[in-house]
Amino acid sequence: MNADFDTYRLSEDHEAIRHAVREIAEAKIAPYAAAVDEESRYPQEAHDALVASDFFAPHVAEEYGGAGADALATCIVIEEVARVCVSSSLIPAVNKLGSMPVIIGASEEVKKKYLTPLAAGTGGFSYGLSEREAGSDTASMRCKATDNGDGTFTLNGQKAWITNAGVSEYYTVMAVTDPDGPRGGNVTAFVVEKSDPGFTFGEKEKKLGIKGSPTRELIFTGCVIPEDRMVGGRGEGLKIALRTLDHTRVTIGAQAVGVAQGALEQATAYIKERKQFGKAIADFQGVQFMLAEMAMQLEAARQLVYVAAAKSERNASDLTFFGAAAKCFASDVAMQVTTDAVQLLGGAGYTKDFPLERMMRDAKITQIYEGTNQIQRLVMARQLLR
Repeated sequence: MNADFDTYRLSEDHEAIRHAVREIAEAKIAPYAAAVDEESRYPQEAHDALVASDFFAPHVAEEYGGAGADALATCIVIEEVARVCVSSSLIPAVNKLGSMPVIIGASEEVKKKYLTPLAAGTGGFSYGLSEREAGSDTASMRCKATDNGDGTFTLNGQKAWITNAGVSEYYTVMAVTDPDGPRGGNVTAFVVEKSDPGFTFGEKEKKLGIKGSPTRELIFTGCVIPEDRMVGGRGEGLKIALRTLDHTRVTIGAQAVGVAQGALEQATAYIKERKQFGKAIADFQGVQFMLAEMAMQLEAARQLVYVAAAKSERNASDLTFFGAAAKCFASDVAMQVTTDAVQLLGGAGYTKDFPLERMMRDAKITQIYEGTNQIQRLVMARQLLR
């Protein structure tokens, strides 16, 4: 790993972005967060607000009509939205996840075709890697893309646990193009459009949290797509997919920091008002120690995420370690902080009168998706042992 300690510095632009997103989140996202969760519906209000403010896919370069936000700025956007609604924060997060393979490996023609509408907010992007029997073991996927020999491929199979499936217009899908080829070296990436014949969706998953973000299967039955939608070279799909995750695990860390920040703020406000034994419970040392521990862990997580974001921006050689570390540590912190926040509110924390039970449920997924935290620890160890 690199020994460059001065790895990031928040600029005035970064702080301006935080202020702008926080205003939008408080005014146009937070008021709907409870209903989005209760009704398990897509947060259209957040979607519209993010499109209107250029925060729908802020990472897209200016040459494609995007805001050209760097990795750190993109993390700040996701963090600030997650502070009030994790489901809504998946809009910019998954747009980056779905489009990152295109940014990394696609031809200029494919980039222009798909990044331009993404930047304009007319077409979101999702990411199709996992399958029911190929989660952590991505190389064992079975979804196939058969070369028809006429400039087209036919997709058959399914992808599971796909975030914002059915809402997004575009999907980067990994499929086996050479069944007899070397494991991991026989997968190719393609862009699939929502309107492609033979492409359908499974039923929405009924989930513990992030209920406002639809999670569905992608189902391909004789889905014919043109060869020019290939992302990168044939057989490079898994390599591109893993490079993508190096970058986007950082954004999950940012999401985790955001929900932990929101929970800390809610808990702090409550304990200053709640009185027991004749004084505010914030005056009790045991409560103060809990609060201090929550804030300390949260700040450590934020610093690690920001360092990883800086490394993502410059494609640092140790990004794989730092991306895994940021996602793993921040999500563990988010789970602990939201759990402790519920505890600090006591019985009130366990009710839907306050957002903390939702935050706690939402935080759990950050320890699971884009690679479980057990997998992140394997990734880090392998980097250390190289």
